[in-house]
Amino acid sequence: MNRTVLLIIFLTSTTLFAQKTCEYSTNITDSIGTYKVTKEFMVYEKKFAGNSSYIFFSLALTDGTPTLNLQHIKKSKDFMKANCFDKDSKLFLQLNNGKIVTLLHIDQENCGSLLRDNEGYDNRVLSGIFMFVKGSMEDLKSSPVNLMRIKYLTDIEDYVMQKEFKSEMNNEVYHPETYFMENLRCIEK
Repeated sequence: MNRTVLLIIFLTSTTLFAQKTCEYSTNITDSIGTYKVTKEFMVYEKKFAGNSSYIFFSLALTDGTPTLNLQHIKKSKDFMKANCFDKDSKLFLQLNNGKIVTLLHIDQENCGSLLRDNEGYDNRVLSGIFMFVKGSMEDLKSSPVNLMRIKYLTDIEDYVMQKEFKSEMNNEVYHPETYFMENLRCIEK
């Protein structure tokens, strides 16, 4: 009887506390080194008056160096200003516990690409790679993120990180506030 009760408790606790598995878009190890990238995850979506804006995160580990890949997509029939990343660009993440974590952009200037689709919309796609500073990953694993500030070359923009939202683009439910808490373990050494 005791063994049965212990087995039930064990199985229940492992099910309750099981972490979701890490999903990778790329996972390569060869003679040059290792490179793995998590699947893209939408952390921000805004649709208003025919304009759309999306921000996606993915985490990468390149030969033991963790980075955050950010992709910002804007879609509009109106004029869109170009935001650029440069060596001085930063990503600030305000945590629920009051701390602010800063990620530094790699030393590479990028103003994105402008693509026109078949429906007459201009699509601006901007990608950036940000490095974690010492101690930042531990802070991000311990507290949800409630605000993201991106310092571009010539502008600063703030984005509220929601606890949960259902995307109008793909009808999936996302939890951006806890993205780092749930996914940083996927790129730990």
